[in-house]
Amino acid sequence: MNIHYLQHVSFETPQAIEKWVKEKGHTFTGTHLYKNEALPSVSGFDWLFVLGGPMGVKDEEEYPWLKAEKEFIKSAIDAKKIVVGICLGAQLIADVLGADVHKHHMKEIGWYPVSLTPLGWESPIFSNLPPTFEAFHWHGDTFRIPKGALHIASSECCPNQAFIHGDRVIGLQFHIETTPEGVRSLMEKCAHEFKEESDYIQEPDKVLEQIGKCQELNKTLFLLLDTMEQALA
Repeated sequence: MNIHYLQHVSFETPQAIEKWVKEKGHTFTGTHLYKNEALPSVSGFDWLFVLGGPMGVKDEEEYPWLKAEKEFIKSAIDAKKIVVGICLGAQLIADVLGADVHKHHMKEIGWYPVSLTPLGWESPIFSNLPPTFEAFHWHGDTFRIPKGALHIASSECCPNQAFIHGDRVIGLQFHIETTPEGVRSLMEKCAHEFKEESDYIQEPDKVLEQIGKCQELNKTLFLLLDTMEQALA
């Protein structure tokens, strides 16, 4: 199986996704959009991961490649590829599907639980996950659930944490692909965000104290991807 990813900044990499892909023996390729690399042919991959990033979906003036990326994501969806968006990636998918993406009333940074909705419990893709599980969060924007999509998960701070559109397009606002190196990179590159006002921004020391939770995060990721691979083969 051929799996491709879209990366928006140097410090938000595929992380544990790459580990899963390599363990499965799949082909793994990527486009580093911040380097202005050319997008591939949609016919060249089976799955597409759209990773996170600090920019917003409407920041096309500052990041001109966003427009082409959205068109590419739409082409992948239209071609019935499996498309998974994480954080910014989920917001881009929501935008492509016609849903509103906007600033949330407060940022969510740190380790907070995510709970499946009743639709999540019933989903063939998500029902293998625990009803509530720990996730890592780093976002200030949120999305509305796209028309025709199912609302899959929520958190106390942010009601719209995951959706599935059809059975092949998934948006995850939260991070379960994060590794300890990924957490540290985000904290270094986006340290200024800890100073913003929010009831859901943990102190840097508290974030680092819990970095061992990445192991459980990645187990959740692997469970989700294994279920997808079996259900959508």
